[in-house]
Amino acid sequence: MTATTRRVVILAGRILFDSFFGEAERRRLSRYDWERIGGRRATPALLRRLADVDALVTTWDSPPFDASLVAACPRLRMIAHCGGEVKARFARPLFDRLTITNAADPMARQVAELAATFLLYEARNVDRYRARLRCQGSDIFEARHLRGVEGETLVGATVGLVGFGRIGRALVELLAPFGTRFLVYDPYARRRVARGARVRFAPLDRVLGASRLIVLACALTEETRNLLDRERLARLPEGASIINVARGGLVDLDALTAEVVAGRLRCALDVTDPLEPLPDDHPLRFAPGAIVTPHVGAGADSVRRAMANVVLDELERHFAGRRVRHRVSRAMLDRMT
Repeated sequence: MTATTRRVVILAGRILFDSFFGEAERRRLSRYDWERIGGRRATPALLRRLADVDALVTTWDSPPFDASLVAACPRLRMIAHCGGEVKARFARPLFDRLTITNAADPMARQVAELAATFLLYEARNVDRYRARLRCQGSDIFEARHLRGVEGETLVGATVGLVGFGRIGRALVELLAPFGTRFLVYDPYARRRVARGARVRFAPLDRVLGASRLIVLACALTEETRNLLDRERLARLPEGASIINVARGGLVDLDALTAEVVAGRLRCALDVTDPLEPLPDDHPLRFAPGAIVTPHVGAGADSVRRAMANVVLDELERHFAGRRVRHRVSRAMLDRMT
């Protein structure tokens, strides 16, 4: 069977497909008999159209599939996902029967960049100064001229980091020039760190108790869901900032909202759960000390093209009979989002 007779279907709407696959990526696709199909449900009609497919390319708008996919698509041997999260998309038996890959690597540095942005914004107290200067009067200039500021810097500061995977390690690398110290909680991470990295590992409660800036960068699992619950949030030092660039379900949203509205804690959130997007009247859209962005951590067009190329690389390896590089096994799922 030649490359041009390999049937590949990309499951994505037109706009989303275009954001991943530009001219260069489509040239790579042209070596296959490929088709784009939209829709977010695995309807009988869709499964009939997939009956002779050799490989699927999925996106975050693709339908989830149960174990019956194998019987419906007897030629299917591979699913390559344009994204990181696959656990909720494919039934667990499919990971044994098919080669399923993801493309998480290109996202890590961009998400870490947003975390670094939030950290700088919070550490330098930018939001409070903006609010103060929107009011009449300039007394803040005199106060800062006379007394200076205390601790408003990332240079040599300690940051609590929950999760030391791709994003956490990229964040440490990005902030290395600041001499930022990281107190890290991750019971599963490799303890080896880059030369010069200022990283120490500690239990979660110690990380939370010793940090006024806390970054959440871990996977959402049964173990980590509501990791920062009402009780843990209540124990955080007053003025602490919660920065979440991972998954909204890591934090009790109602409890965090109450703490931020009361003025005791601050937050910078790129993700929220169970409400995403937050309703128009949600307090975190307006509360002083709250920053919310619309899940844009890895939103750059360059990231999507990089993810598409990871997927295309994996398709080429698979069809050439070589080992793919980003296969997700069933054993990996319990520690993944």
